[in-house]
Amino acid sequence: MSVDPLHREVGPDEDGQRLDRWLRKHLPALSFGEAQRWARTGQVRVDGKRAKADQRLTAGAVVRLPPPALPMLEAKAEGRVGARQTTAEEADFLRGRVLLETADLILIDKPSGLAVQGGSGTDRHLDGMLDALKRHPDDERPRLVHRLDRDTSGVLALARNARAAAWATRAFRERTTTKIYWAVTLGVPRPARGVIDLPLAKRQVERGGERMVAVDEGDGQTAVTEYEVLAAGGPCALVALKPLTGRTHQIRAHLAAIGTPIVGDLKYGGQAVDLRGQGLPRRLHLHARRLTLDGPDGRRISVSAAIPPHMAQSFDRLGFDPEMDA
Repeated sequence: MSVDPLHREVGPDEDGQRLDRWLRKHLPALSFGEAQRWARTGQVRVDGKRAKADQRLTAGAVVRLPPPALPMLEAKAEGRVGARQTTAEEADFLRGRVLLETADLILIDKPSGLAVQGGSGTDRHLDGMLDALKRHPDDERPRLVHRLDRDTSGVLALARNARAAAWATRAFRERTTTKIYWAVTLGVPRPARGVIDLPLAKRQVERGGERMVAVDEGDGQTAVTEYEVLAAGGPCALVALKPLTGRTHQIRAHLAAIGTPIVGDLKYGGQAVDLRGQGLPRRLHLHARRLTLDGPDGRRISVSAAIPPHMAQSFDRLGFDPEMDA
């Protein structure tokens, strides 16, 4: 269309696409975190109006990009995307984390401490390494379809192409996938099996900045987590959790709200969950243990990830079995 370079029209084949994914398609050097920030701060407009990152676009809509997008557009036009190059060591590391590959999906074991997406001050992140998982140089770049916190380890799904990404995104949004997490908690949840049904909302707290907190119904987003205590030892418990909704920090906030915060989660549990004095590492003890879903081809997929080294150390100290079925 005959408008300035910072305006782009949504094409017929892009109808229904999320704004953040549309931005990444047109600006390959843009991180997901930056795309989210542009939307949150109103720097991106759709038909002249502010838009949320997850807004679905309609064909013919006009997206107004902020000035920082111009060099990215020029770089793409000249074939120099400008994204950080993955080192050979990083590529070998990432390929070594692959748990299962299909024609459509790649399931990896994300280590604790590796951010999924870039952001302020974050140069090394999973999203910046995904070229290493292409089978052939001309293949589409694998895509993120869901997230794990930086310090949460375990099973993470990637899509090989746009078609698979659209399917997987819908599957996660419609909750046709099953995610099981393991957490080591300070204290033992009671009863031993139950459901935590507490709405969550982001709030500014006196110390520690923003945090998700349990609020009255109607004041926050619905959040539901099923849980089961698998073992108890000393002051701690091993808890299996199945989130039925996908709120930010849901498991961490829910366990803190019922009085059994996750070991090493100082954001939600404070200094009480620093158990170095009892031989437990001062790191978040939350692990995405298993992911089960039906692939685009209808084949049932269920993948588990072994617990990370810092949790293995704690399991040994507490007498928990890292191979138990849950």
